[in-house]
Amino acid sequence: MHVPDGFLDAPTSIATGVVATAAVAVALRGARRELDDRTAPMAGLVAAFVFAAQMINFPVGAGTSGHLLGGALAAVLVGPFTGALCLAVVLLVQGLLFADGGITALGTNITLFSLVAVGAGWLVFRGLQLLLPRRLSSVPVAAGLAGLVSVPVTAVAFVALFAAGGQAPVALEPVLTAMLGWHVLIGVGEALITALVVSSVVAARPDLVHGARPLLATRGLEIRTAGVAA
Repeated sequence: MHVPDGFLDAPTSIATGVVATAAVAVALRGARRELDDRTAPMAGLVAAFVFAAQMINFPVGAGTSGHLLGGALAAVLVGPFTGALCLAVVLLVQGLLFADGGITALGTNITLFSLVAVGAGWLVFRGLQLLLPRRLSSVPVAAGLAGLVSVPVTAVAFVALFAAGGQAPVALEPVLTAMLGWHVLIGVGEALITALVVSSVVAARPDLVHGARPLLATRGLEIRTAGVAA
């Protein structure tokens, strides 16, 4: 999914650079409302996990491989604004130090990962929370489905950018078919990883999961009497 240098023309790369800059500015402002003493370390862990997970590629057939995008995962764990910042930092380090994604395409990659993947993942997650039972066990399910949807949505967004300023001499229809087909499969892997990670954190510390906080806020006081001497 990382877009290399020269894959899109200069006007498209500049336009996505402007969009990415605006998105990061908005995310910086929004993250102030999401971060506190407990969740700030969590944001660092999320960025480190997404960075490491994106270095691991898994085969999806025909010599093609995919990796975790992490948009829905980051949004559910630390909130959409902080999640967008986490992805932007990961992409910046990958582009500057590991040549994973082009420098001139950094704005494009931040637009796709931080804006589209995080935004789509968060919107799907919040929508599913309105439909699923209001209990903590629903959080990993909604997170996994959000991860599943966020990947092909991001792939379609890339195709739209390719249609606007793609430099490769490839017809648009085969690009759309290939991107959607493979990224639906990649989305299945994204869903499994997202659900497993969110489930693990919810089981241990649900108060650290941004997407679980509305459920915790509505919980009544629980008084446990087991083990109390008569």
